[in-house]
This record gives sequence, C-alpha cells and structure tokens, in this order.
Amino acid sequence: MLIYEYLPYEFVQLGVVSKASGLDPSAVAAQVRLAQERAGSARLAPREPHNLSELLIAELRRLQWERIAGLVERERMAGYVPARDTRAVRYEQQRLQRLVKDVAEAERSGVGAVEITRHRVYRIDARPAAGSTAHVPVLTLHLMAASPDGAAEKAWTIHGRDGGLYQRGGYRITSVKQALPEPGELF
Repeated sequence: MLIYEYLPYEFVQLGVVSKASGLDPSAVAAQVRLAQERAGSARLAPREPHNLSELLIAELRRLQWERIAGLVERERMAGYVPARDTRAVRYEQQRLQRLVKDVAEAERSGVGAVEITRHRVYRIDARPAAGSTAHVPVLTLHLMAASPDGAAEKAWTIHGRDGGLYQRGGYRITSVKQALPEPGELF
C-alpha cells in the first residue's frame, strides 16, 4: 500500500515555515504581499479539473504567510523563529502522527507491503496539438507523482482516454514542472 511521506498541504506548511525562518518583519510582510498577489492571480486562472490546484496551493501559502506575519507582530520577533511557533512545531508532529496511523491502518488491513513514498506535486501543462483548429486554452493539472515522467503518465492515463479532456481538445502535454516542494526547499 502506498503512503505519502508528505501531503500537499504539509509541503506548503513546512515549506513556508522553512522559507520564513530568520526573516525580519519587513521581509515577512513582503512575502505576504507576494503570496496575496499569487493567490489573486490563481483566482483569475481557469479552474483545474482536480481539487489539487494552483489556487489551492496559492491560498494555503497565503494563509501560512499571513499567520506567520501575525505571529511575528504579536510576539515582536526581530526575526521569525520556527521553534517559537507552536503551530509550526505541531505541523511536524501531526505529519508524523498521520504517518504512524496510516502505516498501522495499512498493516491491519493486510493489503500488502506498506511503502512510504516521497512523491512530489507536479504542474502539468497541456496545449492543443499543432494544427488544431479548436480555440481551447492551456489545460493545467496538479498531480502527485514520484517523478516528472510519472506525473505525465498519470495525467495521460486520467485524461488521455477516449472522450477525456486531452482527447476532446486535441491536447498534448507540453511541460511538467515540480510545484511542491518548491525548488530549493529541502524535505
């Protein structure tokens, strides 16, 4: 049975905490503004066919940055210190508890070997194939997979079948990029 080491919201929570570490209040405020702008842009983009989307990721980041900004202000921190952030400490504890629970449930169910995987979230963009007469927009998906190739294969398996999103619009996958964790974030 497949168990994810990190879920998308955990990548966001821990990634923002890691990126905020040591930032002074003005740098945190700058990150809040960037997160708000990104969320605003994501609200204007076409809706994605899955719950895991650019909008969800942007909103989760925005909420985390705003939470950290509030904490830095309330605690009058010269720089954000994750160890002084009880909620950030709790995030990692909750993630580890989730893993233990998921492994225990999988072992009890007897569905087979338990495998903890470190999948990433990938952004998959598809465009209409060359020569397509249809005026259709770029189609963006966010999926969890072990690799970029795995993400493309999963997207094609879900949407490339007859009558699927890719087939109806004559789409082909044009790019697959890691969205979570962001490049440079260590997990």
